[in-house]
Amino acid sequence: MTIDSIHNGYVIDHIPAGSAMVLYTHLGLEKLGCPVAMIMNASSKRMGKKDIIKIDGDLDLSLDVVGYLAPGATVNVIRDGKLLEKRTLDLPEKLTGVVRCRNPRCITSTERDLPAVFRLTDREKRIYRCVYCEAKYEG
Repeated sequence: MTIDSIHNGYVIDHIPAGSAMVLYTHLGLEKLGCPVAMIMNASSKRMGKKDIIKIDGDLDLSLDVVGYLAPGATVNVIRDGKLLEKRTLDLPEKLTGVVRCRNPRCITSTERDLPAVFRLTDREKRIYRCVYCEAKYEG
């Protein structure tokens, strides 16, 4: 298997095994016109098995989505073929437009253009609450 090196883009590493497709969909990577490589079930000393996504193109990568769906993942920013920045992500304190509020009485249910905003209230249990109606969202 040959996967070329990245010139300008991102490498999302340490994704829990089997989660790369979920990230691929939520990040909208299928809409990109640049090369995207997914490596699934790769061997990892730290995790046993992991997934990796390589994106060779410039995009507005949502770190909140990555942090929410794959806490502990690392995002490597590559510019001109060199590692520019490496960040390890955790659950974001605030989620905007990532998940929808399940409360049918929430203002985000009637105002479709209003993005759902959640704040992290319990890191251990991964519990978020809607800032508009306080509905609980467990992810």
